[in-house]
Amino acid sequence: MFGIGMPEMILILAIALIVLGPKKLPDLAKSLGRAMREFKKATSELKESIDVDNELTDVKKAFDEMNNDIRKTVDVVNIDFDDKAQDVSTSSTDKKSKKEPEEEEDKGSLKND
Repeated sequence: MFGIGMPEMILILAIALIVLGPKKLPDLAKSLGRAMREFKKATSELKESIDVDNELTDVKKAFDEMNNDIRKTVDVVNIDFDDKAQDVSTSSTDKKSKKEPEEEEDKGSLKND
């Protein structure tokens, strides 16, 4: 306890007895006991709040990981969707480009007549 051994405790108590007297010493001991109890209670509450903060940090990390996984999945789906949309638009423009010259030839033949 604070690095104080039994001989030091006896010396401190003897000095306190001489300085304070036998009537005030029990009141002082009672006050010190209450103060120590309050100090222990405060430190235990602090430890509990730190533990709660650590648990909340763990929960936050789990949610962040889930969020990242969902974003990756959505990005992959969007990329696949964009690729398919490009394939469809490319094939439709290819079809249009193939149809347009034929239509121009048909229009040209009508104009020449």
